[in-house]
Amino acid sequence: MQRRQFITAIGGAFVAASLAAQARAKGSTLSVVATTGMIADTARRVGGDLVTVKALMGPGVDPHSYRQTRTDIFAMARADLVLWNGLYLEAQMEDFLADLGRKTPVRPVAEGVPAKDLVSHDDYADRFDPHVWMDPALWTYAVAAVRDAMSEAAPDFADNFAANAETYIAELTKLAAYTAVSLETVPAETRVLITAHDAFNYFGRAYGFEVLGIQGISTDSEAGVNRISTLVDMIVERKIGAVFVESSVSDRSIRALIEGAAAQGHSLNIGGELFSDAMGEPGSYEGTYVGMIDHNATTIATALGGTAPARGLNGLLSAGS
Repeated sequence: MQRRQFITAIGGAFVAASLAAQARAKGSTLSVVATTGMIADTARRVGGDLVTVKALMGPGVDPHSYRQTRTDIFAMARADLVLWNGLYLEAQMEDFLADLGRKTPVRPVAEGVPAKDLVSHDDYADRFDPHVWMDPALWTYAVAAVRDAMSEAAPDFADNFAANAETYIAELTKLAAYTAVSLETVPAETRVLITAHDAFNYFGRAYGFEVLGIQGISTDSEAGVNRISTLVDMIVERKIGAVFVESSVSDRSIRALIEGAAAQGHSLNIGGELFSDAMGEPGSYEGTYVGMIDHNATTIATALGGTAPARGLNGLLSAGS
């Protein structure tokens, strides 16, 4: 988007925000726009039928490189509340969100996680890994942030939001327990998770896995030939049998690992597709936050020599998921 177009869109967005404020005064449901699917699903669970929620980024969309469209700008400006991850996940949107925050409530929900629980960024001393949703226990802080933001926007319904959040946090506690039990069945020597980029550091810390990404925390970083060569040598030496593709990241670098291992006489398989920066299809179980993590835990456990129910925690995973 050119600078003049962007400024025009911002101006129009502020007009839309004023109109939205008038609509809110008439007592309609709380209108929420969330950047990622994980945040949108959380907002629906906390808000229930008191909110309408729009997610900007759907299945397969990479939030690291996503830029807001004109349609996104007006949707956010008309909203009662805009929820985003923060921690530099939506890097291309930060300037716009800062400007929008002068007129519309804008909340970075992942920044509710205590600093002591965040994973430091490899390249920047003052930044942290934004993928906190990979640990359901940490995601409860995001649930609380959503609850608080909604309660500020619609204080008459604060008790409803609090009750819904409490129910959802209990569900996430159950999900975290299932994930831990399933992954404990994976033999210690095979607890190595190799994916396209470093989206699983919080997962690895929570469940005792060594996590290796071909790219860094952001998908904007390049996967060099030396990095792939080093990983291939390690895979062959340690006889690792499976690597994983991600639904929102190209599988090109993973294919390079498989080809490199094959050149050294080692058979390396794809253990399955994981949801990293985006969830599954809308309307599916995997298209919910709980289903996303259930799918990942079940897929990783079974691919790396552990055991887990074929249809996951709630018996709702798609056949062959």
